Amino acid sequence: MEYHVRHETEYTYSQPVTIEHTALHLSPRPVAHQTCKRSSIQITPTPSTTSEGVDYFGNPVSYFTIEEPHQSMWVVAESVVSVDREPADVEKDDAAWETVRDGLATDVSTAGLDAYQFTFDSPTAGGTKELAAYARAAFAPGRPVMAATRDLTSRIHRDFRFDPRTTDVTTPVSQVFAQRSGVCQDFAHLMIACLRSLGLAARYVSGYLRTEPPPGQPRMIGADASHAWVGVFCPGPGWIDFDPTNNQIVRSDHVTLAWGRDYTDIAPVKGLVLGGGEHTVIARVDVAIQA
Repeated sequence: MEYHVRHETEYTYSQPVTIEHTALHLSPRPVAHQTCKRSSIQITPTPSTTSEGVDYFGNPVSYFTIEEPHQSMWVVAESVVSVDREPADVEKDDAAWETVRDGLATDVSTAGLDAYQFTFDSPTAGGTKELAAYARAAFAPGRPVMAATRDLTSRIHRDFRFDPRTTDVTTPVSQVFAQRSGVCQDFAHLMIACLRSLGLAARYVSGYLRTEPPPGQPRMIGADASHAWVGVFCPGPGWIDFDPTNNQIVRSDHVTLAWGRDYTDIAPVKGLVLGGGEHTVIARVDVAIQA
């Protein structure tokens, strides 16, 4: 599939901002199953400086500074992305999850060392005994790691209610677990924390998901949203992505932006401002099949 993605973010401040330094994770990451054919970012007001780079995790990142007083800031990211990914076969026989867990501590290959860093707690996805107990209902002794992860994905989808009114970007996993509700970011953090509680490697993946309108209804431009899911490491196939919000193995309708330990590593727009007072944020996302 080939998609045209447009992601608009508008900040409005109650008081003037005199200087603003911002980092953007809004350019799709080049990966084996995905090719970014074109990408651009427009910023208003015009920045005094801009630069491009790659962050610690290998994600494209853009930086800019605005040095003129302003009470609104608008970022428009557009890209054309080709995605060709078949869902992973999690029914095939693979290693028991305990074998995968134990191997992560001794695997000195490049892939193994990269994966091992994702077994540790991070600011918003830390493991606990309570989460380990919840996860063990899916991770029975000796069960293949991918089948168990698929089961955990389904359990989270079944046990937790999607409700954007109950959380925000600062809501801790403990609160999400207690109230049994949240959004895709929360469910990704919850699943990552469950897996890390068992000693497995799990990473946070940000991106987009193409949505379909109800039967007989027109497609609403700008009605899509940023999305988040979970990557889980298994020796051999490597990283396999699971979407607990939609109870599925990630496929070609998911567009990958970036990955990290959790949301704080790869927030789409993150920065520092001097002044500004209170602010509001409006985000609009459109993911359309490229004609």
